Amino acid sequence: MASFDDIDKAGRAVGDIIACGIIPGGLEMMDNLAIRAAEDFIHAGYPIEATAILLCELDGAEGDVSDDCARVREVLELAGATEIRLARDEQERARFWAGRKNAFPAVGRMSPDYYCMDGTIPRRELPTVLTGIAELSRQSGLAVANVFHAGDGNMHPLILFDANRPGELELAEDVGGKILELCVAAGGSITGEHGVGREKINQMCAQFTSDEITVFHAVKAAFDPTGLLNPGKNIPTLARCAEFGAMHVHHNQLPHPELPRF
Repeated sequence: MASFDDIDKAGRAVGDIIACGIIPGGLEMMDNLAIRAAEDFIHAGYPIEATAILLCELDGAEGDVSDDCARVREVLELAGATEIRLARDEQERARFWAGRKNAFPAVGRMSPDYYCMDGTIPRRELPTVLTGIAELSRQSGLAVANVFHAGDGNMHPLILFDANRPGELELAEDVGGKILELCVAAGGSITGEHGVGREKINQMCAQFTSDEITVFHAVKAAFDPTGLLNPGKNIPTLARCAEFGAMHVHHNQLPHPELPRF
């Protein structure tokens, strides 16, 4: 477990570990809000003063793991880690992971509701996107706890809100959409694990071109000609993309109006 006083340093450390040829069995990142929530809930021994922590697990043959641990420690020190702790035994290793694995319910104790996002970005873009998320949090007034699979760039920002307050649900959804658009702008995707249903359908317009979406509809039509399977989900109509503002429309006409829309 490595502690950092700057979230950019923690983000860069993730890329540095992979760049030196080490593929960890697990590489997770948590920001201060998530650290405090997990520590209060699980008592995993997390440093609550840290701006961010990385949890890195290495596996393989004993000799290889020993060498990798030394190399990762060196990378983390060069990246600016303020503290590095190696689990002394299986019990401490389990405590390190318990905080991360219980981060979602831990954050749920801090707010009546939270909205979990699932954007994926190139690892090198972690600092940039985290800075963008912090700015969206500041602008909206909604706290965001960041917990994610840093090793593969799969981010899970948790947007805290109270659905009993008029407008907060819609505000949380708006912030979530903007976070996904940040991921796309950084060269990433709107989903790494959770898929697309209704909530992310507008951001499909941000990630894919009109030609690509037309192909998606053609594939769906081939397998679901009567439109029975999840209607209105997964794939936006081109009209929806135009309304969302993610597609340029000439003279109120969609591109190629002569083509059928599924």
